[in-house]
Amino acid sequence: MKNRFLQLFALALACSLPLVAQTGGSGSTTGANNDQNSAQGTAGTTPAQANAPGTSTGQNPSDAATQNPPSTTQTTNPTDNPQTDENGQPFVFRLKVVQRSTEAVDYRDRGGTTQVDFKGTSLMPKVEGRAKVTGHTGRLAIDTSFHHLQPARFFGPEYLTYVLWAITTEGRPANLGEVIPNDNGDAYVQVTTGLQEFAMILTAEPYFAVTRPGELTVAENIVRADTAGGVHPITARYESLQKGQYTVNISPTDLPATSLETSKNTPLQVLEAENAIAIARASGADSYAGDTLQKAKDYLAQAQDYIRRKQSQVPIGTVARASTQAAEDARLITLEKKQQEQVAAERERNRKRIEQAQTQAEQEAARAAQARIDAQHEADQRALAEQERQAAEQARLQAEQARSAAQQQLQEAEAARQASMQQQQALTQQAEAARLQAQQAEQAKLQAQQQAEEQRRRLLAQLNQVLQTKDTAKGLIVNVSDVLFATGQATLKEVAKLRLARVAGIIMAYPDLRLEVDGYTDSTGTPEFNQKLSDKRAATVREFLISQGVPSPNVSSRGFGEADPVAPNSTASGRQLNRRVELVVSGSAIGENIAPNSGTTSSGTSTTGGVSGATTTGTTATTPGRTTTPSGTVAAPTSGTTMPPGGQSPPK
Repeated sequence: MKNRFLQLFALALACSLPLVAQTGGSGSTTGANNDQNSAQGTAGTTPAQANAPGTSTGQNPSDAATQNPPSTTQTTNPTDNPQTDENGQPFVFRLKVVQRSTEAVDYRDRGGTTQVDFKGTSLMPKVEGRAKVTGHTGRLAIDTSFHHLQPARFFGPEYLTYVLWAITTEGRPANLGEVIPNDNGDAYVQVTTGLQEFAMILTAEPYFAVTRPGELTVAENIVRADTAGGVHPITARYESLQKGQYTVNISPTDLPATSLETSKNTPLQVLEAENAIAIARASGADSYAGDTLQKAKDYLAQAQDYIRRKQSQVPIGTVARASTQAAEDARLITLEKKQQEQVAAERERNRKRIEQAQTQAEQEAARAAQARIDAQHEADQRALAEQERQAAEQARLQAEQARSAAQQQLQEAEAARQASMQQQQALTQQAEAARLQAQQAEQAKLQAQQQAEEQRRRLLAQLNQVLQTKDTAKGLIVNVSDVLFATGQATLKEVAKLRLARVAGIIMAYPDLRLEVDGYTDSTGTPEFNQKLSDKRAATVREFLISQGVPSPNVSSRGFGEADPVAPNSTASGRQLNRRVELVVSGSAIGENIAPNSGTTSSGTSTTGGVSGATTTGTTATTPGRTTTPSGTVAAPTSGTTMPPGGQSPPK
């Protein structure tokens, strides 16, 4: 049994070893292999070919109107692979899985020429471009043009150039080539690829030789109506480097190309090479890929020598791009070796854990055997003690049964008496509790009535200081006269906005108040025009109050047109009084709800907010001059007093 336990424990730990190693090493190692494979799909195979005029002088793409297909980006939690370099400094390699919904095109093999457009993303929305794709035997030739590109340094000092990528439907990226805009933001590039079905994106990068796209995507392809080939909407998922990952071990300000004095007269290809070498060294390439890094340094020294000898751009660009490529290779080799070291260290830690676990298992087995012996001895002692206890307990039970039989009748009689007394006490307590509850309810009712009446009087006084307000059975009605609007329009004058802003401040001090904004006109004009004008004026006042902080669910508006005149329409003064907007203020805080018959009429329209106009539930008792709400609160008299704001006559 002991040997069987040890074998099972060791087998479980041994099975976990390869799983831990795969989890720790799959991210960066697989990523590095994919990077190497992606590099093989780029346009051109030598630095000379890559630097050879990748730009063409073809015609600029037309400004045909296109629409960008729906595109979204979803980011999982970045994968951190903490490592340390030879100096013990932490090295973190963060990958982010980017998900974009775009359209990939299955270009026809030897199927002639077709075109797709490019559209800028939110990072650079003004970018536009076009790609002409020509199918040849075993390859596709792509002539691209971009316009309105800003310098890549717009995103940070470490970014020097742009790279065009092909993304397969399975999310594998392929570096198609470098895109270098001129001073006008235009760029023309000719590349080839062996891929058949893919989408294209343009990203900002620190140098052209990167093997994994960064997260700064500035443009992506969109399919035209005349694009030939199979169009497949896809959601491409691919790993991208977060911004700043190339400079995680070196500050962007410390990169050679950051200095304006250095970069002003230095070709872009040389700046990329200098930055690529600096980034590779910061990642530890001196220790892990010294030969490859030295090769990059030699190429860079040759390029600098060409500059001193004032050679043409072709030889300078050739050796500079070769230097950049070698530096990127050195960086990738370094990352892979560091990952291998991490996997090896993890395996060694797992081996030591297994040995330690085996030792602990043997010790636990020995302790378990001794514990079993001790447990058996204790069990025997407990069994003997239990037999003695059971004999004593049986004797005690026999005596207890005799005593219990004598007391049982007495206990039953006492229990019946106690139950009767408890029932009597419970009835007395319930009656007293009911009396106290009724008394408290009556006191709360009176207090609520007094508080509501006081708040109603205070609110009436406050509103009258701003606009003419009267107290009615329907609620407090604030009158916004016609003179506060532009003639024949729903536009509020400045004085109206000032007064309504003060009204909004007062209303917000009573959170449970509701406002019904009612618009009215005189009989001048057609009923249809008057109805629309009253609707618009009421809606304008509602929107202004909401903009001043009054909660939108608590405000409703509706227009009544010529209905409910307050004065004869036969005189000018009467018509002016009828052209108004009334704010009906109600709510439990002032003991008043809008009467049930104040709902929307058939001739009016309503913009509803809150519960204004809803039918209340409960018993409503109406007395002359007062309205009682379901909560028992008594409202102010219906024949309320009207007071102009500030004690002055209403504005004309």
